[in-house]
Amino acid sequence: MDDHKLNVVLLFGGRSGEHEVSLNSARSIYKAIDRNRYKVETIGISKQGQWFWGVLPETLLKDGFPEPNESIQVNLVIDPTNPRFMSLNGHTLPDQGKFDLIFPVLHGPFGEDGTLQGLLEMANVPYVGSGVLGSSLGMDKDRMKAVFLEKNLPLARYVTLLRSDLLNGPEQCLNEIEETIGYPCFVKPANLGSSVGISKAHDREELMEALKTAAIFDRKIVIEETIIGQEIEVSVLGNDAPIASIPGEVLPAQEFYTYEAKYSNIGSSLLIPAALEDSVIKELQSMAIEAFRAVEANGLSRVDFFVTSKREIFVNEINTLPGFTEISMYPKLWEATGIPYPELIDRLISLGLERFKDKQISKISI
Repeated sequence: MDDHKLNVVLLFGGRSGEHEVSLNSARSIYKAIDRNRYKVETIGISKQGQWFWGVLPETLLKDGFPEPNESIQVNLVIDPTNPRFMSLNGHTLPDQGKFDLIFPVLHGPFGEDGTLQGLLEMANVPYVGSGVLGSSLGMDKDRMKAVFLEKNLPLARYVTLLRSDLLNGPEQCLNEIEETIGYPCFVKPANLGSSVGISKAHDREELMEALKTAAIFDRKIVIEETIIGQEIEVSVLGNDAPIASIPGEVLPAQEFYTYEAKYSNIGSSLLIPAALEDSVIKELQSMAIEAFRAVEANGLSRVDFFVTSKREIFVNEINTLPGFTEISMYPKLWEATGIPYPELIDRLISLGLERFKDKQISKISI
């Protein structure tokens, strides 16, 4: 292993509906990471959950994943005393598959929700981003809102239903939503990001279709009232002493910031910095840090808000592994705040190592 360079494994792809977003994020990081400081290995995870060594996000976006017999399929060896990757088909890996840190760029289920983080914790390896608790709370919109309420963060009215509720009593579900939330309302799968499966319902018929769509993606469905106002996002960076970026505003071309708008760069635009009074900016930054701490996030997060014409602020959600593409708000906000993209990558790697070192101090047995 090169003594002068940190050996970083960039991990991307995954089984979720945000697979392509992950590839785009990884492509941007792979291009920008400082090769003078880091040796970079890549592992792409297919939509079937297979891990492939040495594949590049740029190639995968063009040609898709190779067949298992045409590439190096690997597994992470869960040995806390000697964590490493091992080839499943007999290939020799560089540095015997050893590494210094994993940089996960996996959005959505099986990447951002604590499951991957649990695997990495079992293997006792440093990695970028939040741990199991922060990741799982940040992913589950229902539980996220619960901890936000505990910290007295302002939220829009919402209702949470289970898929079984919808199947067993659809009329009762519709009635509850109409009485509690009203129209228009947003219907979301509780455990997906990047606007996947989200719909806006203006009447009972649209509401039923929206619930059915959300139920395809998750057993738990969150229905929120519509807040009319600016869609504001703030990036957060750090561990125990997080800092917040300047706010940016999303100007969606459609009724809300859809999956396509986020990643195709068509129609919707980002206004950085957002046109806000200084007092509102400070309050947003303070709330973003409070939301970050509420879910016990680490490393990076993006916190989304609504700001009404009366300067009322509502926290929408936190994303503990936000998009990292060239047009993503998270890195663009830090760039505007004074941290360029390559330096942001450096800081995230340092924060991952810091968190790992801090965790080693704690005893887990007597």
